[in-house]
Amino acid sequence: MLHKIVQKIDQHNPVEVVDAHCDIPCGIYDPHLALIGALTVIRMIDLINNLVEAHGDAIDAEYLNSMARYVAVKEEHAELTKHEIRVIWGDFIKDQHIESYPQLPGLVHKILELGSKARQTVNRETGVALLEAVNEFAEIFWQIKGKETKRVAAPFPVTDEIVVPLL
Repeated sequence: MLHKIVQKIDQHNPVEVVDAHCDIPCGIYDPHLALIGALTVIRMIDLINNLVEAHGDAIDAEYLNSMARYVAVKEEHAELTKHEIRVIWGDFIKDQHIESYPQLPGLVHKILELGSKARQTVNRETGVALLEAVNEFAEIFWQIKGKETKRVAAPFPVTDEIVVPLL
């Protein structure tokens, strides 16, 4: 009965539908956290591989502690990258965006797969591929927003290029 009453109210006073990542809506979306996540994955892979090279067969408590921390951060940031892309995909990207950029569904799927693979491995090429896919996504995102972009060297220990908007 309550459902019928609400239906009648909705018919006479329709509610405007709005969209945003935080459901308020605030309208704030930006792929920068996904880019930072992908850069962090690469950095952790580099640190893991450097640690292995430096310690050789000498596994001690310091090695185990550092390794555990690097792996945990790599896992966290690979998942952060996937999360940020999923939020933009689910809350910001609309059918008209997919019509204009038909490669988007495949690209999002690729990012999610690479994020999972980055969690499973310590292969730098996987991390770089993740970053490149997120860069491609960022370029499309900013095109949708009507902003030009450029690629710049990241100002971090990992200096791979990242896409930034020209504001």
